[in-house]
Amino acid sequence: MLQPGICGHAELCVTTADTARALGSGELPVLATPAVAALIEKACWQAVAPELEPGKGTVGTRLALAHTAPTPVGMTVRCDCTLTAVDGRRLTFTARVCDAAGEVAHAEHERVVIDNDRFTAKAQAKTGQ
Repeated sequence: MLQPGICGHAELCVTTADTARALGSGELPVLATPAVAALIEKACWQAVAPELEPGKGTVGTRLALAHTAPTPVGMTVRCDCTLTAVDGRRLTFTARVCDAAGEVAHAEHERVVIDNDRFTAKAQAKTGQ
């Protein structure tokens, strides 16, 4: 059952593929904000996935992210997240991303519980197939 207080985490060892230069969000060879966002989504998704009924999943719907410090290639970042609110199908998380030198980002993230098959069918319907 989904209740506030569920915690999760995810880690990433930063490679050149995770940099702003590689992801097209800037020209510097440092951890890109889109990679930070993906790490936060991964941590939050993984935190609640074991608690969901079979056939259910979650999708991200909102992310308020402050990316506050750079991280170089080769360093590991870790995202720790906590489910802070459950409102029907809507889940709200807080997240903090750190490297060995301290905080790199913090965020509030919302996800919605969905039926995987219905959601996929809705997406496929956009192609007219």
